[in-house]
Amino acid sequence: MGNRVAIIGSGPGGLAAAMMLAKAGKQVTVLERNDYVGGRTSIFEADGFKFDRGPTFFLYPRILKEIYEACGKDLFEKVDLVRIDPQYRLIYGDGSELVCTPDVKRMEQSIAALSPADAGNFRKFLEEHRHKFASVAPCLQRPFLGWKSLFSKDLFRLLPWIKPWSSLDRELRRFFKDERVRLAFTFQGKYLGMSPFKCPSVFSILSYLEYEHGVYHPIGGCGAVSKAMAETAEELGADIRLGCEVQEILFQGRKAVAVRTNEGVVDFDHLIINADFARAMSRLVPNHLRRRWKDQKLAKKRYSCSTFMMYLGIDGLEENIAHHSIYLPTEYEQLVGDIENRHVLPEKPAVYLQNASVTDPTLAPNGQSTLYVLVPVTHQHPNVDWNKEKVPFRAKVIKQLEKFGIKNLEERIRYEKIVTPADWESQHEVYRGATFNLSHNLGQMLHQRPQNRFEDLEEVYLVGGGTHPGSGLPVIYESARITSRLLLQQQGEDYEWLLPSQDSHLPTSITQAHSEMM
Repeated sequence: MGNRVAIIGSGPGGLAAAMMLAKAGKQVTVLERNDYVGGRTSIFEADGFKFDRGPTFFLYPRILKEIYEACGKDLFEKVDLVRIDPQYRLIYGDGSELVCTPDVKRMEQSIAALSPADAGNFRKFLEEHRHKFASVAPCLQRPFLGWKSLFSKDLFRLLPWIKPWSSLDRELRRFFKDERVRLAFTFQGKYLGMSPFKCPSVFSILSYLEYEHGVYHPIGGCGAVSKAMAETAEELGADIRLGCEVQEILFQGRKAVAVRTNEGVVDFDHLIINADFARAMSRLVPNHLRRRWKDQKLAKKRYSCSTFMMYLGIDGLEENIAHHSIYLPTEYEQLVGDIENRHVLPEKPAVYLQNASVTDPTLAPNGQSTLYVLVPVTHQHPNVDWNKEKVPFRAKVIKQLEKFGIKNLEERIRYEKIVTPADWESQHEVYRGATFNLSHNLGQMLHQRPQNRFEDLEEVYLVGGGTHPGSGLPVIYESARITSRLLLQQQGEDYEWLLPSQDSHLPTSITQAHSEMM
């Protein structure tokens, strides 16, 4: 049996697993190489400014809420979530704009200002995707532990919803003819590090979730959620060790039995890896022990894009700029081709800007504010030398920020930090700097992704964006729930308390299908 669980990494998946398994009575030890929790979902502070390192959108809090409830806790006692309306402002290369709001009537008016013919289809999009999400959600809530998992009547019935033959952009053409409107519902593929022209159509549920369930800002940033989760895990009995870097996993045959850290050896009965998957495999597990995921295979897999980051602390507050804004150049298809296929830096980059201080005054000193700037770029590739490109690319990004209406930015900057794909790789242990992990193309989803109960090794489990269901905070939390159930189930222990709740408003056939598939 064995009661000792070691978790490598305190990212959102590792923290969620620590909470659930500590609640189940396991002796949980979380080993975190940094001196802070959360991995990329963390806060850093400098000169009085606070910034999220990574995620700034908090979507679909229901999953984490359910995990808290299963652990006998209340998420909303720990975290103050503010729903953002408007969700974001989209600025297009032709000078037009779309203010995106969850208010249906206002959103229809906003769409009509760009494309009157498309406005009426917003309600149709929501209604169809209500059923699509209810039908597809069970696939994201169950494990896929091999190709046999695909042979399910319920899964075959989902094919008309999943449409593996169609892309996200092609799927949204059924609703919106104007490409600008379509981009408002497909750019979310970037949450997975993919372009809408290659991202599978099933991920149209992402934009639906935003409009149906909201885009939230946790006061203090998304990193505040990670801090709260760590505190909760410790309240439940987990031991979180900061500054404890795992240097090697020790094996007896293919069975993981201990890890060697900078502080000594930690024995365990079960190991959960929350580190970046490809990086952890290539650094911590000898190649000869891996059957399926050898270094040669890792090198051939498709990886997401990366991000060029600017964290700016500035004088003044941009009161007229939305909490979230996105600039989308006219040549968007060429842009994503530069990123995903040609692996070159775009001349006119797309830019995401978070102006969180309009919502959250805790992030900056009085009279000042924070700007978080994210630019999708290629992951690490020989075509781009960031030692040479960092400064000139920064100048391009600063130029693009003028599109948002920011005046005199350079002279107002009081703090600046830049993170390139090379930094993501060298400083944050991200394979190729691919910040959204393995790509989510059809050949790398479900059972073809590294499995939650890792198939190559014994007593090793995975959580995080590199396993099923994939990247993004909601599904990373779900990966932890799946993995925790599998570990408890393998030990013959009760795991049903970790099953997702069934919505009372869903059709009976859907809730029944969910029950059968689990």
